[in-house]
Amino acid sequence: MNLTNPEIEKEAQLLYLAERNRTQISATTVRYPNMTIADAYAIQKQGIELKKQAGRTVVGYKIGLTSRVMQRSMKINEPDYGILMDDMVFEEGAEIVAANFLDPRVEVELAFMLHTPLKGEHITIFDVLRATEYVIPAVELIAARTFRVHPETKYVRNVCDTIADNAANAGIIVGGRPMKPDAVDLRWIGAMLYKNGVLEETGLAAGVLNHPAKGIAWLAQKYAAYGMGLEAGKIILAGSFTSALVAQAGDTFHIDFGNMGSFGIKFV
Repeated sequence: MNLTNPEIEKEAQLLYLAERNRTQISATTVRYPNMTIADAYAIQKQGIELKKQAGRTVVGYKIGLTSRVMQRSMKINEPDYGILMDDMVFEEGAEIVAANFLDPRVEVELAFMLHTPLKGEHITIFDVLRATEYVIPAVELIAARTFRVHPETKYVRNVCDTIADNAANAGIIVGGRPMKPDAVDLRWIGAMLYKNGVLEETGLAAGVLNHPAKGIAWLAQKYAAYGMGLEAGKIILAGSFTSALVAQAGDTFHIDFGNMGSFGIKFV
């Protein structure tokens, strides 16, 4: 790590206030160009502590950058992760206030609900499937507390900026029909994402590291390095298999997972 504890705390506070005040700020790497991925996760962790101090609780995790296209574009060779808090959970059919988020976008994913903990450096996708109570269609709401591209300098934020910003995490919406993880080959689950009645995106869950449970195994292995695990009762967004669509007030989205059902959300 290249950042000091006071620098980590200061940056976490800036990101926390940017989210609370609905005002985007310059990317973290503008202030700390030599920061590492370890620094970014330290900032993320401190930001989560600030939310806990404000009364929020952890309900799950998200895994991002799971497609090879995104990893190449961000110049990394593994996913990233963030934390889901209780105020990030929305019901299917919800009307979501777009102005509450900074540059909001939506992505289609599968969510895994754990019934037993996952802990260990050798966790496999088979361990993930055994520990999963059900898999359910989901949409991740992402946002950017730091500019993706600065409107004046055109500086493009990188993976360290995204990780520090809680991996662009902003919300989760689940709907449709939950299924046992062994009821279907999860790689072949497909979805269609409609925006304002127009089919904009389609995808297969295999786009997530060739199997959507693989990212969860990766996350458990990452946590094992800190002597931690993924707790029972937590929900995990396994990674997107569509591109993100911009969401603005007045937009409606319909997500069709075929045999797993469909649901919608509206931004107001």
